[in-house]
Amino acid sequence: MSARQGIVVEGTGGVWRVRTPDGSAYEAALAGRLKQEERGALKLAVGDHVTVEPEERGTGWRITAIAPRTSELSRREPGGRHGVRILAANLDQVLVVFAIAKPEPHPRMIDRFLVICEANDLHPHLVLNKVDLAADAASVEALAAPYRAAGYPVHLTSAKRGDGLEPLRRDLHGRITAVTGPSGVGKSSLLNALHPGLALRTQAISASVNKGRHTTVGAKLIPLPDGDEGYLVDTPGLREIGIWGLPSESLDQCFPEFRPYLGHCRFQDCRHEVEPGCAVRAAVAGGAVSAARHESYGKLRGELQATENVW
Repeated sequence: MSARQGIVVEGTGGVWRVRTPDGSAYEAALAGRLKQEERGALKLAVGDHVTVEPEERGTGWRITAIAPRTSELSRREPGGRHGVRILAANLDQVLVVFAIAKPEPHPRMIDRFLVICEANDLHPHLVLNKVDLAADAASVEALAAPYRAAGYPVHLTSAKRGDGLEPLRRDLHGRITAVTGPSGVGKSSLLNALHPGLALRTQAISASVNKGRHTTVGAKLIPLPDGDEGYLVDTPGLREIGIWGLPSESLDQCFPEFRPYLGHCRFQDCRHEVEPGCAVRAAVAGGAVSAARHESYGKLRGELQATENVW
């Protein structure tokens, strides 16, 4: 038997499940050399692209190589320990799902999720679900408009009526996608409407968002059913991952609509709050940047500054 290329979909107790492009699955442990490296900087994670080879005695498989990563989703070690845990690697995108109603959406919470994605160099799509419950189309557009202006893909969906499902299904195809958002926004119903073959497996995704801050549950890749290419990522909720590793002076980079104005302020260390000659504040005053988004930036910056010296 020869070496195979695959992706790590799950791992427990030092044994990793690796899935190859033809759908075959192999239980494999790290080769001795990689085990030594893992004790240092390297940590194997779900989503890693690896090479598996048969053991010399033909009794099993071992992981002999790990490809460079394109992205990482990490969190602080649970239980108050210092360090970083890599939850998933090589994510292509994140679906940030909120409901138009029941529960009512909170734009500041949406902004927090988007900043977490930006801070982890992930690509978020904002999904505004349950559009069938909207009072009118104008209210939906009012919520979506600042995010479209910031450059985010915005999907208006209804699992019940089928609104917006086909474009979203196309965006899932062939990609590794994490799904997150508050409880009650219809993530499971939406995913089942997109891919009925997921069935009960989506319950794990819904439950994961509500796990405690110090959970030790790892991530898991769930293959899209019905012969479609791509994976959904079951991880602890992004909200619990937080923005703990982001310096407050870098927060402005996590608001895409700010970026054209950064470097054009009067002061090099401008915080974009009260300083004169601030290009970002001028853009807000001129309507080019959402005032509500700028307000969210100020709140988040205050939170970061309050906690920067803790870790």
